Amino acid sequence: MNEEVTRLTHFDMSSLKRRTSTRQTTHEPHTTELPEPHSDEILSWAEVNRTHRIRNGVYQRNGRLISLLTDFGRINPCYPDRVDETGNTILYTGDGRRGDQYLSPGNRALLAAIESQHAVPLFNKLGVGRWQHMGFWRVVAARQLFNEQENRMLWQFTLQKIHSPE
Repeated sequence: MNEEVTRLTHFDMSSLKRRTSTRQTTHEPHTTELPEPHSDEILSWAEVNRTHRIRNGVYQRNGRLISLLTDFGRINPCYPDRVDETGNTILYTGDGRRGDQYLSPGNRALLAAIESQHAVPLFNKLGVGRWQHMGFWRVVAARQLFNEQENRMLWQFTLQKIHSPE
């Protein structure tokens, strides 16, 4: 894939529009393998909420990405997040549950995180009130594509696992 298409490290938000973005179709299957959790400890929502202060998957403050939630599409299929075979890369679906995803504050914060290169914690929902901390991840690329299963435009962000503390 052309790196110029997928990387949006230098962008002008006012000129980045849904109609001019690269449209690609994806219908890749979910990978059943999940990345290794940070620990085997199961967290409650109250514990996750100390870091991730909202119920939405993308928590940002003043345009800066703070933390992310996922369930890898098992509970909410409208967010078809996928892990590569190594467990070190996640294709993370952007913010927006219904209809085409646009440059919401959450998606703008994910884009800005490419440029800032800061790592954020990722929490995986296992079930009601059951979460796992999946470690720290850095957003390294973004693209907008048409998802056939969802029949809508989605923002897809590439997350890379951080193996050593910063």
